[in-house]
Amino acid sequence: MIVREMPGISGEAFANEIVKNHYRTAEVFSRYGIEYCCGAKFPLQMICESKQIGLETLLDELRGVARDVRVSNLLPFTEWDTDFTIDYIVNIHHAYLRKHLPLMKAQLQKFFEEHRKKYPHLDEIQSLFDQLYRSTFPHLQQEEEVIFPYIRQIFHAWESKESYAGLLIRTLRKPVEELMNDEHDNMEAILNRFRALTDQYTPPPSACTSHKLAFDLLRELDDDLVQHLYLENEVLFPRAIAMEKELLETQH
Repeated sequence: MIVREMPGISGEAFANEIVKNHYRTAEVFSRYGIEYCCGAKFPLQMICESKQIGLETLLDELRGVARDVRVSNLLPFTEWDTDFTIDYIVNIHHAYLRKHLPLMKAQLQKFFEEHRKKYPHLDEIQSLFDQLYRSTFPHLQQEEEVIFPYIRQIFHAWESKESYAGLLIRTLRKPVEELMNDEHDNMEAILNRFRALTDQYTPPPSACTSHKLAFDLLRELDDDLVQHLYLENEVLFPRAIAMEKELLETQH
């Protein structure tokens, strides 16, 4: 894991400059009611004095969310055991979606409302995001309450070579294939459309800070979902189906 802190966050800086360089700071500014787009005309120190906000507290929060944390794609995902893979998906990717999708929805909604007349294609982006938002939380719940516990059960039976293992199998193949061919395919289709509509998340030259922020948020979501779907579609689910098949064969 690489953690990198970026400079430029100080009392002399302007909110819009900080958000341009560290888009995650927009959420902090929103919580404090600090304008970070075209209306950001004063440095943070002056704003904090006028709003009676502790400057150092604000700077600490801004620096905290501005840390650039990246997980290398060179990690040996296929070598992780099944329990660890599931724990990673739940604690990293599911936790990310549960925390950040609602925040992202609020920030994007504001941007869409203010800019849709100038950029008509934002209507389709908003519709796609809302579709993704509505489907994501039931999807996470189904995985955590049904699919993942079953995969853990199959994995432990397969690992310990239990004689009764075949009796545990409830034909995982069908629900997994439905996830991969239905819900996951739908997520991938939405991401592909996001990329096309935003020119790979590249704002136009005249874009304001909010425009750049919106595309940065969508790019971050894209990056997370790409790894999330890879771990499930290419690593976890095929392994579970293979274990299920092997366990069934040992019963004959």
